[in-house]
Amino acid sequence: MTYQWLAICMSFLAWSLAPGHASAEIPIAVAGPMKGQFSQLGAQMQAGAEQAVADINAAGGVNGELLRLEVADDACNAEKAVAVANQLIGKSVVFVAGHFCFSASIPASEVYQEAGIVQITPATSLPKYTDERPGMGIFRLAARDDRQGQIAGRFLAEELGDKRIAILHDKTAYGKGLSDAVKTVMNDLGKTESISLGFDAGESDYRNLVSQLRLEGVDVVYLGGYHPEAGLIKLEMERQGLDAVLVSGDAVMSEEFWSVAGPAGNGTLMTYPEIPRGIPQTEVVVAALEEAGKSADRYALTTYAAIQAWAQAAQATGDFSFNDVSASLSDGVFETILGTVEFDEKGDSNRPDYVWYEWRDGAPRRR
Repeated sequence: MTYQWLAICMSFLAWSLAPGHASAEIPIAVAGPMKGQFSQLGAQMQAGAEQAVADINAAGGVNGELLRLEVADDACNAEKAVAVANQLIGKSVVFVAGHFCFSASIPASEVYQEAGIVQITPATSLPKYTDERPGMGIFRLAARDDRQGQIAGRFLAEELGDKRIAILHDKTAYGKGLSDAVKTVMNDLGKTESISLGFDAGESDYRNLVSQLRLEGVDVVYLGGYHPEAGLIKLEMERQGLDAVLVSGDAVMSEEFWSVAGPAGNGTLMTYPEIPRGIPQTEVVVAALEEAGKSADRYALTTYAAIQAWAQAAQATGDFSFNDVSASLSDGVFETILGTVEFDEKGDSNRPDYVWYEWRDGAPRRR
């Protein structure tokens, strides 16, 4: 009986180590704002990550091993992001799809690089994230703000150059960085703004701010910031009779903007990467997410693609080591639901790029 039991155990071990059999779980993570003001965006990331892991595992895993997903909430806060990163080290995570906010991604990236954990953010757009990345394992699958700034600044100078333009920002790294980039491009093209102001995010009353804009008689308001404040400011513009076009960035591509602004939001313009769900390759994933009652919006699909790229890089090297996978991501070409993805020497990807959208009757439409 002892010999038979040993034979059974040895047979099971040989089967479990056979090529194509998932013998262990490899921990990876998705990290972002899972609670609080930006939880809708974190929910998108989580939905995409869960679907990617499910699909990869159903196909046999990576290097013959299944993936296990950890979900981490950073609240878009630097200190919490560092704490989360250290917690993920303790869970032996080898890859993180995240974070969302720049304020979380940068400090977390320093922890990941030192610990030998590959990071691909599907959302952080501030150039500094990769311009000053701490090492070879940090990547971005999101369009850079300076590219967004180039497109918006040129549009303001060349198509709205005869208008009185106000430049606003919410004093956050994202909002100020974006508005500064737009202002620089616009000024370099010979157009000067009529007024430039910063405002405090999180307020519920922007009457004084809009009164200043109205006194200046502006025709166009460029706002660097997020959807809650943009919705309130646009609603206040209508209340005060300020007939000006609101122009903003990708953070205004949110149903919550319309829920705040309502019909006052009609005509609001925003730069935004081409909506991923319009790409033919995303159809199957979109259908699976919607059938499960989950979000199939932008960050769900960019998070899915980030995990795809990492998985293909790990599969190409045959292991999960930080150096090998980082080198593979730097040099490789990856087929994802967003299309063919490559990363440059900074860790920036070739996808996606910005185009113009306009809010009309509760929905963003390609301009």
